[in-house]
Amino acid sequence: MRILIIHTFYQSPGGEDTVFQQESSLLSQDHQVHTLTFQNKKGWRGALQTLGSVWNIFAANRLKKAMREFKPDVVHLHNTHYASGPLLIRTIAKQDVPQVMTLHNFRLLCPSATLYHHNHLFLESLKEEFPWTAVKEKAFNDSIIKTFLLAFNNWFHRKIGTWQKVNRYINLSSFAKSIFADSTLRIAPEKFAVKPNFVFPSALSTEIPKPYFIYVGRLSDEKGILNLIESVKGTNLELRIIGGGPLEEEVVKGIRDYANISYLGFKPRTEILPLVAAAQALIVPSICFEGMPITILEAYSVGTAVLCSNLGPLPEMIIQDKTGQTFDPHNKDEIVACLTQWNAKQTDEKDEIRKTCLAYYFSNFTPEINESELLAIYKDAIEDKKLNK
Repeated sequence: MRILIIHTFYQSPGGEDTVFQQESSLLSQDHQVHTLTFQNKKGWRGALQTLGSVWNIFAANRLKKAMREFKPDVVHLHNTHYASGPLLIRTIAKQDVPQVMTLHNFRLLCPSATLYHHNHLFLESLKEEFPWTAVKEKAFNDSIIKTFLLAFNNWFHRKIGTWQKVNRYINLSSFAKSIFADSTLRIAPEKFAVKPNFVFPSALSTEIPKPYFIYVGRLSDEKGILNLIESVKGTNLELRIIGGGPLEEEVVKGIRDYANISYLGFKPRTEILPLVAAAQALIVPSICFEGMPITILEAYSVGTAVLCSNLGPLPEMIIQDKTGQTFDPHNKDEIVACLTQWNAKQTDEKDEIRKTCLAYYFSNFTPEINESELLAIYKDAIEDKKLNK
């Protein structure tokens, strides 16, 4: 199969970039793959990209040329915000080629993209034809102008039927699929397919876990890191923190007097995985709706359990008491109780849990499974295109 994969890189690398790179690499092993990428800019160049994203003819012309030269059987879009834009979808449709789009977040429904704003879940846009509340609340980059431009972009393309031209949308969880299928986007439910992310298997050997818990991720409000720190301060629970972000200084200051909490800074993935493998559990205390954190899949790939928030799709990623547990991320007592209970498990029980985590990984999140699911979605998109000519 000839597969054209399109992605717009964010200014700072993130999970969507990783998924694009991994899937492109995976598919290229057995198929002819061509990638077309764009890069978001800062400053005045970024402002021009934002203004032009409603109808970006330059990006569309690049796509036309790539399609003429490569002649794909299917096109797979990842992020189009904001350096490429939704005009790519209309361009692909005009070339009469089936197309698939991965919905890594909720941006088509709300400018916030995460359904999180000002330290709480922000769901108002799900009920509005035009997300005026998000604009008033400055839900994107704390800017009325930027929020309006993004809201108008998605609303305009909704009105002219652009989003209807995608043959299959990929959701990372059943939770996300239900939100999109019930939204004002009004896409037929059968156009949404659930396919989780994947990670490549690890060569690390399973070892007896050390006493510490580990947090790996962005240090920002929506990730719940401050609630986690406040919960374990002064307890006998050992927590190690890896990552960077806007709350880094606050994190460092907040743990200064607590020997049971250590901040290891930002580290490359090659250094993170051995630390996750040696932990007794990965902690994911998010207070927003996540997509599908790669860190959870990586933890399972090395046999490490996951203790996570009970919000959004995260409970779907846990087999309760078998691969982990969930907790209310706003309830400090519940967080401590969850970690304490896990800490008290016997060695034999923890050994069984690690085996179950590995088995869960190999039955759900391997490259082979992901490729099979992707190809099935591509074939459905191709059939959909034939039926709707």
